[in-house]
Amino acid sequence: EPISLEVPVGSEEDSELGDFIPDTEVESPMNATASRLLAEQIKTVLNTLPAREQKVLRMRFGLDDGYSHTLEEVGYVFQVTRERIRQIEAKALRRLRHPSRSRKLKDYID
Repeated sequence: EPISLEVPVGSEEDSELGDFIPDTEVESPMNATASRLLAEQIKTVLNTLPAREQKVLRMRFGLDDGYSHTLEEVGYVFQVTRERIRQIEAKALRRLRHPSRSRKLKDYID
């Protein structure tokens, strides 16, 4: 038999059953804050790279539009081969692994 989510709960009846059912569609405030801080740190770290490397990583990992572009798609934008984009990406990732940059992101790695 169905039960209304508006059924009063507790002795004072100032709460309803629906108040105690978590909304799984909404991100928790803690996770939302962590995601926002991570995005800020990624932006800070990427800003230490040359503009071309920044743009390649942003496109390859979908950091601006949520779409991860292929090597070929990025190459088309820069008018270079996908192999050259792969090389630029590899160089940028090597730079990001340097301790001066990577330590800023270590707190976010599980």
